Amino acid sequence: MELLRQLCQVHAPSGNEVKMKEFLLNYVQEHQASWAVQPQIIHGQGFQDCLLLVFGKPRTVIFAHMDSIGFMVRYGKQLIKIGGPVAKTGYTLVGQDKQGPIECTLEVDEEERELFYNYDRDIERGTELVFKCDFRETEETVQSCYLDNRLGVWNALQVAQTLKDGIIAFGCWEETGGGSVAYLAKYIYETYGVTQALISDITWVTEGVHAGQGVAISLRDSLIPRRSYVQKIIALAEEANIPYQVEVESAGGSDGKELHYGNIPWDWCFIGAPEEQVHSPDELVHKNDIYAMVNLYKVLMQKL
Repeated sequence: MELLRQLCQVHAPSGNEVKMKEFLLNYVQEHQASWAVQPQIIHGQGFQDCLLLVFGKPRTVIFAHMDSIGFMVRYGKQLIKIGGPVAKTGYTLVGQDKQGPIECTLEVDEEERELFYNYDRDIERGTELVFKCDFRETEETVQSCYLDNRLGVWNALQVAQTLKDGIIAFGCWEETGGGSVAYLAKYIYETYGVTQALISDITWVTEGVHAGQGVAISLRDSLIPRRSYVQKIIALAEEANIPYQVEVESAGGSDGKELHYGNIPWDWCFIGAPEEQVHSPDELVHKNDIYAMVNLYKVLMQKL
């Protein structure tokens, strides 16, 4: 879990994922010699702050978004949300502007529905503030801000160790509506002919999806992926005896929506561990679900 702790501490709110990209580049360059296959590393011009790892002869791609939710300083002491963070008075926020590191407190005006920061000086407008990381681990759970989606990134890195054929795509902006997956998908399709995708992201504990009972395979959120593709994934999970839960929701979305709305015939499925206290500083995920997620992704990348 040490790698996951490090990932949760990287400052990478939507639109400013460059530090996460640099962290991942350094990690891959340091560890790839011990992996089954050393990937082709694609980034730079034409890819903005995204990163692709291409292994062997790929048939399937894992999409994992690098960004997190957070807050941005507006004018005066005002804050506006980046994505959909939970906002409660007293939360500790951190960031940095030209004057140096910042650790301040979130204040919520319930009547005016406005957000402010409490700090001993004015913070430069446009500065991003994120939840201060307090990573907690027990025998059964991990708890921290930004398990969504640092855990999805962590999962992809675990799969990378044994992956022989496949692509891992680390994208941007998911928490604020997407924007990078469309051009990554176009490049992947045109270069490698791949049209199968897995969305490595974190979902919710609900009345039908419970902590500790396996990774969630989503039949639908606000969108409905192709049923025959999802059924193939479920069959492989059952064949491998990996604990899973079927998720059926009427709302929500992921990187899959850019594949769904594009003009390339992508098959996609959201597969992720469920968490409690979503988009708060205290996101909580059961380790059984984390390990089931990794195991299922390894099977799917081998057999799809």
